[in-house]
Amino acid sequence: MLGLMQHQPLLISAMIEHAARHHHDGEIVSRRVEGDIHRYTYTELAARSRQVANALDASSVAQGDRVASLAWNGYRHMELYFGVSGSGRVLHTINPRLHPEQVAWIINHAEDVIVCFDTTFTPIIQAVHSKCPGVKQWVALCDADKLPADTGIPQLLSYEAWIGGQATTYKWPDLDENTASSMCYTSGTTGNPKAALYSHRSTTLHAYGAALPDVMCLSATDAVLPVVPMFHVNAWGLPYAAAITGAKVVFPGPAMDGKSIYELVEAEGVTMAAGVPTIWQMLLGHILPNNLKFSTLNRTVIGGSACPPAMIKTFEDVLNVKVLHAWGMTEMSPLGTLGKLKNKQLQLSEAEQQKILEKQGRTVYGVDMKIVNENGEDQPWDGKTYGDLLVRGPWIISKYYKQEGNDPLVYDAQGRGWFPTGDVATIDADGFMQITDRSKDVIKSGGEWISSIDIENIAMAHPAVAMAASIGMPHPKWDERPIVVVSLKPGQQVTKEELLQFYDGKLAKWQIPDDVVFVEAIPLGATGKMLKTKVRESLQGYQLPTA
Repeated sequence: MLGLMQHQPLLISAMIEHAARHHHDGEIVSRRVEGDIHRYTYTELAARSRQVANALDASSVAQGDRVASLAWNGYRHMELYFGVSGSGRVLHTINPRLHPEQVAWIINHAEDVIVCFDTTFTPIIQAVHSKCPGVKQWVALCDADKLPADTGIPQLLSYEAWIGGQATTYKWPDLDENTASSMCYTSGTTGNPKAALYSHRSTTLHAYGAALPDVMCLSATDAVLPVVPMFHVNAWGLPYAAAITGAKVVFPGPAMDGKSIYELVEAEGVTMAAGVPTIWQMLLGHILPNNLKFSTLNRTVIGGSACPPAMIKTFEDVLNVKVLHAWGMTEMSPLGTLGKLKNKQLQLSEAEQQKILEKQGRTVYGVDMKIVNENGEDQPWDGKTYGDLLVRGPWIISKYYKQEGNDPLVYDAQGRGWFPTGDVATIDADGFMQITDRSKDVIKSGGEWISSIDIENIAMAHPAVAMAASIGMPHPKWDERPIVVVSLKPGQQVTKEELLQFYDGKLAKWQIPDDVVFVEAIPLGATGKMLKTKVRESLQGYQLPTA
């Protein structure tokens, strides 16, 4: 027997129409590339998204065709989110921090037919346009009178000219909810990146999950600042979650420095912000020396890489901002877990609660996870046993676009497919997961695993250290021994001996690094993650100190 419910597919177009109808005067505020502040409402966002859909129709872009963006977080980018996907095309967000050769490869691999870009990235487009013969139209996200001149880019249009003459009414197609909606390429450090291809259904379910009280807890009373880029895993789903809840959205545009972000938070009454640790490090670097405080910000979601406990403590103890530690992947849309306490844990001491919240957290409903050993056998949830982390759920990929990498899933005895995350983790009895390492970064010394993340977190708790990366170096007896590579804060000093002494009592003696290597800066990837491959390359020829 089937239920007698109305059939309404889960579509991205329904999200923007809901926002326009029920949160019509909700604000979207953007700092533009031009430097000024732009503000309008969900009503206007929906109208201009319909103009985007009409412009795509006028350009004879077929359903399923890919439309790319190289853009900062801003209102025009959000219009593409809804206008492209809602009309049955696929929005392909490209990371503009990639090398132009990679950008060209990605555009061609995705077979993009239109590329929309912020004028900041004009040099990238100039470098790649001749290598991308499949692109039929290049669109600069600007006013007609701000169109870059003499670029050499063929048939270049301004965004406002492209959509300006189009009607603000549009009949969104009644798509199958499993229709592809957007795509994002991984930031893999080896080989060419692979693309996760999201659907309307997965995106809608992910937006519901993100808004839950034990996740980002979004509501129409919030003002949300997505510092996490819209070109990286759909800004963790925040543009969609904001639309379904009616939250005010504040976009930082290209101004990603600590001073600009702080001023925008204060000026717009931001209550929740989301970003990676490297961005928040810049923010704290502005706030702390100037003895500033937040007047409205009450929580921040930090993910992308493990958040150092010292950063969590600073946000909560000094700034009275609750840190929600999150974990996920491009292949997971991206949310997988988020750290919030259970009722029974409210009775624990503050120190005990803090240790729990330093973990990556519990799964969002819709995501299941487990840890397995090298033979694929389930490992106990005791908070101590390590295992390779596997996940499954309705917003986790089953395969990559064009089946790059063949079938990525691992199958259990019931024939269910699990996605191998490449992370090594523990899970405790209450379901709190803690990443101990990437499987490729785990340090194995004398047959025992040492967590590079633990070593990095302790180093970054030292007041002189700006950033730390721990890697294993070959050792004739122990196979590998850890060292820690650190960059210091401006004007700060610490010796190798002082930093190694800082580990005393925080790690077992055999887990303490054998050496400290000081560098000017630790290389970061296009999404703000440390590039340990580059760190290792820079240490070619390095030898561990003799005992």
